Amino acid sequence: MSAAVVPRPVESEQRPGVDWRVRLLDRAPFLVACLMLAVIVAIYGSYQTGVFTPDELNLDTAASMTLMLAATGQTIVLLRGGIDLSIGGMISLGTVIAATQFGEGPGSVAIWSAAILALGFSVGALNGLLISMLKLQPFLVTLATWSILNGIAMLILPTDGGSVPGWWVAFGYAQFLGLSSPVWMLILLFVFWTWFRATRLGITIKATGSNEKSAFLSGVSITRINVATYGLSGLFAAGAALFLTTQIGAGSPTIGKDYILPSVAAAVIGGVSLFGGRGHLAGTLIGAFILTLIGNLVFVLKVSSYWQPVVSGVILLLSVLASSVAEKAARARAQ
Repeated sequence: MSAAVVPRPVESEQRPGVDWRVRLLDRAPFLVACLMLAVIVAIYGSYQTGVFTPDELNLDTAASMTLMLAATGQTIVLLRGGIDLSIGGMISLGTVIAATQFGEGPGSVAIWSAAILALGFSVGALNGLLISMLKLQPFLVTLATWSILNGIAMLILPTDGGSVPGWWVAFGYAQFLGLSSPVWMLILLFVFWTWFRATRLGITIKATGSNEKSAFLSGVSITRINVATYGLSGLFAAGAALFLTTQIGAGSPTIGKDYILPSVAAAVIGGVSLFGGRGHLAGTLIGAFILTLIGNLVFVLKVSSYWQPVVSGVILLLSVLASSVAEKAARARAQ
């Protein structure tokens, strides 16, 4: 059988002769996210000293990294046109396994870290397989998987507890050339995405999210794409769990639920379409920074913490509105 022809994503910048205004409209959601981040940072910097320093960058990146890792996997799934709720259960289970099994030796930590990452990929791949083979909705499949994983985490560690080695926690705050390890991880995420989006898999995921029927008729295996897509989401969720243990130094059987909706929100705020086929990891990472800095801003303004979800919701609504308006305008101009 001949090799599958990979369809190109349906995006205005890939079609020659497209009006520059169409391209600008297509990037409008990302540009809105950049503007939001600039405004938040400006307000935050006017009330807090030392905001524009490497130390503040180190602190904010460390606070955002768990969400960034979870949102990276979620972005891949959203580009495919799906959603992954099971990342919450995987994050909880990952922290619980780490806190109860790591021990003190580097060898044991390395083995169990690899096992957690492998488990994350396997669970995600199973999600993709169930979605494809049984023709089930991603929302329902990953909701069920989330519940199962969360239940297993509760069986292993009913309450917050356990511990990880001190040197493992220290890794989350280690610095090199004035930048903390989370900042270097952020740079690696950009490098990964630059490579991944140009690979055959990355192109096919985006193309399938743009038009699944066209991808299928071009010879793309939807099952393989789903397995790879959700497998990567599970892998990044497991990575988020491992990083989270460097921040809390313990395990928590329920902490993963705090990253499910924010991972989707970060992607949407950054311009990733909920309907698949459009978006960029840079926007997702900006969205994660926005959600993190909102908490800092609420604190320095000395207002009730209850305003944080209110502000986050308003920003999410504005982002969805900007995305919808820009997409309709771009399509109208392109026609």
